[in-house]
Order: sequence, then C-alpha cells, then structure tokens
Amino acid sequence: MKFKNKIKIKVNGKKVLFNKNQSMKILIKKLKIPLNKVAIELNKKIIDKKKLNMIKINKNDNIEIVHFIGGG
Repeated sequence: MKFKNKIKIKVNGKKVLFNKNQSMKILIKKLKIPLNKVAIELNKKIIDKKKLNMIKINKNDNIEIVHFIGGG
C-alpha cells in the first residue's frame, strides 16, 4: 500500500498526508514556515516552539499556524 506510512492531519483547515512518527519540527520545516513569525496550535492548545522536536504528530491532529503581521 502506497500510503501505509502516512497519516491524515489537518493544517490550517486543509487535510494533509504526513509521515508517521514525525515531529512537529519536521512539519514546520517541510512547510517552510519562519518560526519567529508564527504561533502554533495543536488540537486547540498553543505549543511551546522550544519543544517542537519532542512533539510527535498523530493521526487526525488539527494544527493551526498563525502568522504575525505587523501594521500601524
């Protein structure tokens, strides 16, 4: 089966296939997201960006990544 090592997650409302047993840090890197300009929510809880390497992504996780935009 082609997708046996993949899990379905949601990132900003879109369904995404992602590798099993990967960390949040790898997801952020794959999405090319600048860590210093975002807040990350995993299943409705804000996560500490210092712990991204320790947080494993699980099937059906819901991830919201919010970009900070400066203004005046």
